[in-house]
Amino acid sequence: MSEKVYRSELTPVSFLRRSAYMFPEKTAVVYGDRRYTYAEFEERVDRLASRLRDSGLQKGDRVAFLCPNTPPHLEAHFAVPAAGLVLVAINTRLGKDEVTYIVEHSGAKMVFVDAELEKLLDDVDVEQVRIDDTGEAGDPYEDYLAEGSPDPVESVLEDEEETISINYTSGTTGRPKGVMYTHRGAYLCALGNAIEIGMGYETKYLWTLPMFHCNGWTYPWAVTAVSGTHVCLRRPEPARVWELFEDEGITHYCAAPTVQIGIVNEDAAHPLDTPVTAAIAGAPPSPTLLEGLLELNIRPMHIYGLTETYGPMTTSGVHPEWEDLDMEERARLMARQGQGYVTADLVRVVDENMQDVARDGETMGEIVMHGNMVAKGYFENEEATEEAFEGGWYHSGDVAVWHPDGYIEIRDRNKDIIISGGENISTIEVEQAVARHPAVMEAAVVAMPDEKWGERPKAFVVLKKGQEATEEEIIDFCKEHIARFKAPAAVEFTELPKTSTGKVQKFVLRDKEWAGHEKQVN
Repeated sequence: MSEKVYRSELTPVSFLRRSAYMFPEKTAVVYGDRRYTYAEFEERVDRLASRLRDSGLQKGDRVAFLCPNTPPHLEAHFAVPAAGLVLVAINTRLGKDEVTYIVEHSGAKMVFVDAELEKLLDDVDVEQVRIDDTGEAGDPYEDYLAEGSPDPVESVLEDEEETISINYTSGTTGRPKGVMYTHRGAYLCALGNAIEIGMGYETKYLWTLPMFHCNGWTYPWAVTAVSGTHVCLRRPEPARVWELFEDEGITHYCAAPTVQIGIVNEDAAHPLDTPVTAAIAGAPPSPTLLEGLLELNIRPMHIYGLTETYGPMTTSGVHPEWEDLDMEERARLMARQGQGYVTADLVRVVDENMQDVARDGETMGEIVMHGNMVAKGYFENEEATEEAFEGGWYHSGDVAVWHPDGYIEIRDRNKDIIISGGENISTIEVEQAVARHPAVMEAAVVAMPDEKWGERPKAFVVLKKGQEATEEEIIDFCKEHIARFKAPAAVEFTELPKTSTGKVQKFVLRDKEWAGHEKQVN
């Protein structure tokens, strides 16, 4: 007698089905004056899914969305996979050439585009649906939905390892690569995020993180899994964020450190009566930033990952005994990258022979990861896939140490380490020292050429509004907190160049420093 398998394929589309079934009248989406219940959210998703299915698209075809954090983008995360299609969420901050490349490389058959971004598609020859973002009849997107059926489409998912979305990397060293996520991976990552930052039925999640970035770190699915409320935000302006904290009773949000810095330093910032949980990833947050959040009753959760790991994969889970530590020491521990999610495998720090480094908090190696929360590869790029996932482990390129308590801590990217007189200097360590200065809002450190030592650290600094500091003051301050040879040899006060997802473009700063020199830092 053959054994029967009593299970269904894992897919995050099921989260919406359950929430709409159990809480049909609960508010699912808030966007300005618009409010959608879970029943209305599901109907809009079903209409989009059925309309896509009726348009002649075949299973596995790619559908792109180029729009801010608006309800249509949220709906796409459920409707596109429900229709058996693959979602390509495009970075809204890219240029026309980059957008064109992504649409063409992904082979997208349709693009839904916000009216403000239409010009980015001037060179794209595929069917387009404009989103006027009115939520009313006459908006091409709303009219498109009206033509669809409100009944759920029949699932065509046969294998949970089928691709649910393709997310393109920033491509700072070449053409962006399309990272393929699976239904299973998205399902488990969403549950991991919900568990790790403590979301539940009362969650009110503010969309400060771009939905195009790793599918919003899978939070479109995570918030829906717990039947929470999505508070959509077209632009993450700090003043508006503080308004929504109060007006909508926000409980959770996610953002990169550069966005968090803006929130902490906003004029309207004040200690909140009710705590808000903030997930931080995208770059290592300084202990200074974490202290600033804690003082505002914003509870930071430091998480770490990459596009290839569906966004966050590790968390610096806070130990109860840390509550008794002074703020500075507590923030220092929370600034580490921690260990794997409950839905992930533990990560490792290895040497060049793939052997674990000593767990001494000093020996450096590369972070590698595998398991349920690692993507299945790059779309139509077998060579890059084999290189990045060699030996069954994803090689992050992040240099870290492994602490005795099992937590990992990033020291730098391979390409960012400064080698001065034979000594390795972590730019992150120097940046954290600079950020402790009371006048500093944000800082980045790169190598600059030096005749005697080969290279030395240079700090690029953004001061807080109304604050002053000199180069000498910042250098002397750093020498009081870190080894003197690690302190910046120079400081430049300037704006920091950033990627479309808020990461500082250190290569831009390095290129400027090394122009005209024979030795060039990669």
